[in-house]
Amino acid sequence: MKKIIYFIGLVAISLQTISCDDFLDIEPEGKVIPKTVEDYRKVITSAYSKYPTHKSLTSLRTDELGVSPESNDYVSYRELFMWKDSGLDPVSNEYPWLSFYNVIFYTNQIINEGVKTMANSPQKDQILAEAHALRAYAYFDLVNLFGKPYNKATSSVDKGVPLNLSVDLEQVLAASTVEEIYQQVHKDLAASKKLMTVEKQIEGINYRFSKVALAAFESRVFLYQNNWTEALKSANTALSIKNQLVNLNASKILPNHYTSVESIMALEMTFDSPIKNLGFISDELFNAYHPTGDLRFPLYFEKKGSEYKIIKGGASEFKVSFRVAELYFIKAESLLKTEQLEQAKETLKQVLINRYTAETYTPLAASLDAMNKDQMMSFILDERFREFALEGQRWFDLRRAHQKRIIHVLDGKEYTLIENDPRYTISIPDNAKQNNPYL
Repeated sequence: MKKIIYFIGLVAISLQTISCDDFLDIEPEGKVIPKTVEDYRKVITSAYSKYPTHKSLTSLRTDELGVSPESNDYVSYRELFMWKDSGLDPVSNEYPWLSFYNVIFYTNQIINEGVKTMANSPQKDQILAEAHALRAYAYFDLVNLFGKPYNKATSSVDKGVPLNLSVDLEQVLAASTVEEIYQQVHKDLAASKKLMTVEKQIEGINYRFSKVALAAFESRVFLYQNNWTEALKSANTALSIKNQLVNLNASKILPNHYTSVESIMALEMTFDSPIKNLGFISDELFNAYHPTGDLRFPLYFEKKGSEYKIIKGGASEFKVSFRVAELYFIKAESLLKTEQLEQAKETLKQVLINRYTAETYTPLAASLDAMNKDQMMSFILDERFREFALEGQRWFDLRRAHQKRIIHVLDGKEYTLIENDPRYTISIPDNAKQNNPYL
């Protein structure tokens, strides 16, 4: 047997050490091979449960946070705050790699084997649809963490991540290009759309993909590819199923709460408790909000001592992958980029009227009416900064829109991410490179 140096390393071992993963072992050892829709529902549930908490880590790279050296978790995260991705201190956390490929392994098992053994039924179609969607989501996140931002002119040569669609653990795979990864994402999206039967998931299982979540995901993919026409179509498809926004003038329910009327899919912990305890909002984020008229600020943050701490995350109730407000932002940006300036303004106003007091909204809307295209684009990005603060959106917005200069201060010393810094693409973790020399 050839030497196993496959890039996900010890995935086989990890699959045998977790009780839920008995389904992926072999029958002679007293385990069961998944065969029925009930079996494969457990497999896909296990895949969802293993989705990595990586967006919390990206917040450490942005202009959203400062960190406190007094925190118990300071030593584990300080190097990430310095944009150091390789040669890390042994106690430092690093960006997930293996965990993504664990999820992909499960989805490959379902797509390649489950299709053969599950009896034909709507339940089978739904499980397969979710597997395709979840595999697409994992590769989309991987390529946006470890690959360059999508650029149509260079994506066919830009290095992405290894693409594996089988359950063969003995493959040695080099990185595919960014274009190849996006092509696979679209193939899985298309396969999922053909099979998806559930329009919206009910509260409690809304960590699963559905038709509306799939359309929301597709709109984000097209947005990152600067394909404004298709992003607009997908956003409109999702909004035709679910379009209600939380009115913060009347409700104190956070828009990113999993029970919010805005919640489309609540899979990811986008801001976890260790980083919540470690971090406080940056001066730049603080100054981005209207001092009295922005209803989000007192719901997102609270003052403790001389700093403002984050209260919109850090618990499982704030899991969020897609929500309705993002669809309005994607629609507004896509309308703007397709020379529909006035429609873009009217679309964005639907969010703003639900986020500002009436006294603040009226002059803000008037100011919006007077904006030209460039001013409007800047305003959309600024509003995304405010709306999705610490929800894992900012790093990717910075990558795709303006790779600005950012300064972090740590123990009195400044660390700088320069404009268009190569570190806007995260280095593949050292341990992954050790397991796969082609990386």
